[in-house]
Amino acid sequence: MMEKKSGDSRNRAISRRVFVGGLAALAGLTATTFDAREASAQAPAIAQKIADHFSSVKTMAGEFVQFGPRGEQTGGKFYIRRPGRIRFNYEAPSPMRVIADGRSVVIGNMKLKTWDIYPLSKTPLNLLLSERIDLSSRMVRGVKVESDLITIVLGDRSIFGDSTITMMFDPKTYDLRQWTITDAQKKDTSVMIFNVRTGMQLDDKVFRIPYDEVRNKGGK
Repeated sequence: MMEKKSGDSRNRAISRRVFVGGLAALAGLTATTFDAREASAQAPAIAQKIADHFSSVKTMAGEFVQFGPRGEQTGGKFYIRRPGRIRFNYEAPSPMRVIADGRSVVIGNMKLKTWDIYPLSKTPLNLLLSERIDLSSRMVRGVKVESDLITIVLGDRSIFGDSTITMMFDPKTYDLRQWTITDAQKKDTSVMIFNVRTGMQLDDKVFRIPYDEVRNKGGK
């Protein structure tokens, strides 16, 4: 399968206000907004098209910049293989790794050799990595259509409580630009991606979780 490059300087031009605000309207733009009740029945066809396009991309890799809830900034490389697999390798000096293998998500500190593990199905990342994003489902909290950005907010109160994931797409290319995970305390962690390639082969070992280390807390 051929690789496709979609990242460019426009990705970096998206402001941090959009990163953290997620749904904030950009000055001077005309937007169509649907509340949570309307979104499940009236999500625009263009938004479903974009979601279908994103779901059809089975592998992705590139670079990311992440903003934490206290404004801290980190970066590194990411890898995605649908369904259910993701890996974040953070640049030094950060010792962190995040890996999902389709079943679990682990957050590891490579310096301290400590790991935290969660069921993938209980985290909003499960929606980002799902086989298909269906905007007719009850998971849709909101859709916003702007001239230069499509914003889709997903959540499932029965599973994630008040946690949500906000995904932002380029309306021309349908490429994913960024996402924000908002936890139950309304704290945001935002990730912008760039220099993205799609359609490459990604080996299982990229998403392998070292369960022996996780269970033993690094052998301690």
